[in-house]
Amino acid sequence: MRERGRTRRLISLGARTGGALVRTRLGGQADWRALGEALFEGLSDLKGPAMKLAQILAQWDDLLPPDLAEELSRLQRQAEPMPWASIRRTLVEAYGDLETRFREIEQRPFASASMGQVHRAVTHDGETLVLKVQYPGLAEVLESDLAQVRRLMRLGRWLQVPQVRLDALFEELAASLRGELDYRAEASALARYRARYAHRDDLVIPEPRLDHCTERVLAMRYVAGTPLRELEGADDALRQRLAVTLADWLTEELFTHHELHADPHAGNFAADDQGRLVIYDLGAVIPVPEARLTAMMRLLEATLDADPVAMDAALLELGGRQGQGAPLALYGESAAAVAPLFAPGEQDFGDVRVHRRLRELSPKVWRAMDRLQPPADTLLLSRTLNGHYWNLVRLGARLDMHARSRPLLAWARRTGSG
Repeated sequence: MRERGRTRRLISLGARTGGALVRTRLGGQADWRALGEALFEGLSDLKGPAMKLAQILAQWDDLLPPDLAEELSRLQRQAEPMPWASIRRTLVEAYGDLETRFREIEQRPFASASMGQVHRAVTHDGETLVLKVQYPGLAEVLESDLAQVRRLMRLGRWLQVPQVRLDALFEELAASLRGELDYRAEASALARYRARYAHRDDLVIPEPRLDHCTERVLAMRYVAGTPLRELEGADDALRQRLAVTLADWLTEELFTHHELHADPHAGNFAADDQGRLVIYDLGAVIPVPEARLTAMMRLLEATLDADPVAMDAALLELGGRQGQGAPLALYGESAAAVAPLFAPGEQDFGDVRVHRRLRELSPKVWRAMDRLQPPADTLLLSRTLNGHYWNLVRLGARLDMHARSRPLLAWARRTGSG
């Protein structure tokens, strides 16, 4: 009965979303604020895959209508917690008698997300841990929710996205969500990342306590930190230090290890009391094949050269353009919009002029969707990079992207010609 009720609510939210898209497509006006509020209320309570999808969409806040983006972003920081009684049942199933394992567990979570929530706990020897607890019954409702998400994604046909492309996008999303259900895999990722970045004294990755980890409960040593989203008023030197650390780490992840932390919402990153960047969540780590990275760098180089023909060739190589007739004028405008971030010297990621130009281009991008199609196998990668970009914006980063990009572009040229 509960599953049928959940399905009805998802269908209702999907119908509201579809109606808004249809009105917009036909030249009308949609009440994006009201839709966002409805999605927040419904998905915050339902949690699970549908809420995760909304959080993913919220990270594209440069493309969404501002009122809708603002409401969806609340799902990253204000989601309603699951009642303690339900969470306790999961812990008992994982550990048995909780009193024999822990001195205390805080009943109030200090973080709630789409797939689980986090509680502080203290062991009998005084060690403070955090327990990331998967929501009860999530594995059982996952496939049902994914079926509804697949129906919602059919709305993409109103944006002229071919069904075969929508199916591929769905499969990538489904694989990512299924992978996030295995907390033992996340514990292994934490251990791998701690070993990989042990040489860096500007990064902190919590240590998994493998003796307390199960498939549905992830236990880590507690690392205190101030979340990135709460640092907007912090000391500028601290924010710049964190921005440099984040940019350096992402570069090393991509170009040295060919992996990427794929859940970039701001709650997964913090600053500790020494000004180091804390990375909390490694539930989603994706491989980035060298060939894919090289092709993306070719697109960046063509963009920075303001060469629309080369941009089109790079998009064709990536599988990002279909149909006849390259939108060369749109390429030129896009290149002009991003060029300021790559001008020589430090550039301000908070420069609203860049974001305004990108937002103004959004309607033109949607109108060209019969030719521009997101490559299915780079959707998660593109969304992730977009999310990390907005974390740099939140920090007010000032980075010399011209100097940073030169050796990477040279690497791509060597790799592509080898």
